[in-house]
Amino acid sequence: MLKCSLCVHDERTAKIDVINGRPLCRECQVYLRHPIDRNAVRKELDELMKNVNRAVVAYSGGKDSVVALYLAKEVYKIPELEAVMIDHGLMAKEAIENAERIAEHLGVPFKLLKYDYLYIFREALLKAQSPCRACSKRMMEKLRKYALKNNYHYIITGHELPFGHHPYKKMSGGITQVRLLSMMTEEERFEILKKLPFRFPELPGYTTNCLVLGPALELYWEKHGHSFEQRRIAALVRYGLMSRERAERELERPSVPEEQRRTVFGKLGLNVSCSGMVLKGKGS
Repeated sequence: MLKCSLCVHDERTAKIDVINGRPLCRECQVYLRHPIDRNAVRKELDELMKNVNRAVVAYSGGKDSVVALYLAKEVYKIPELEAVMIDHGLMAKEAIENAERIAEHLGVPFKLLKYDYLYIFREALLKAQSPCRACSKRMMEKLRKYALKNNYHYIITGHELPFGHHPYKKMSGGITQVRLLSMMTEEERFEILKKLPFRFPELPGYTTNCLVLGPALELYWEKHGHSFEQRRIAALVRYGLMSRERAERELERPSVPEEQRRTVFGKLGLNVSCSGMVLKGKGS
């Protein structure tokens, strides 16, 4: 099986060509023609942040949003911040505890909003699909409406990958979404976490806050033989933000604790058949 020599894609997840004896996926070929200038992205981010006086931080209690909150408060010193967490119904208890503890540690007001996204998760798991994009889209729309209602013009998130070559994008209603960790390496993020009372939950998959990700990855693996996180993690490797070794570990088939699986499937009203990870609705 051909594997990309630059990122972690292989023939299961991307089209790979051999160019001058070097296997490269199509995404890496585009990147090599139009590389992202990390210093330029960070400089643009620093210039933008000079004008930010009030902001909402999209705060999940996971490691990346915690780093974003720290940067907003301690590095960019935004005068008025609010950390807003959306509990979608399957957030890990440890993530909510991390969120509360670190917001208090940094002296940032914390608000917890509860919405029921279980229907999103149920549909995704029944189809062995990723629930992440639909969940994230709905979360950002809730935060956009919250920002409008409370006269905020900026929403800060903990994403490491920029929007193309830029660390921000305009949303409707005059809101700007800022990816405050744009082009920040994993090592840089972990150095910041060492300064904070952050406790790593033991959760399968590339997450420190969500209970549904592990079972969703498990089901996707069962159907497709690889992770639905492959493209995003491949980009982190391509941009030099994560080591190949760490990425390959993160992309392995997850081992989900039985208690977590029971919790997730129970809340979603799903059963697991005895012959593997095949789901059906209870009573069906």
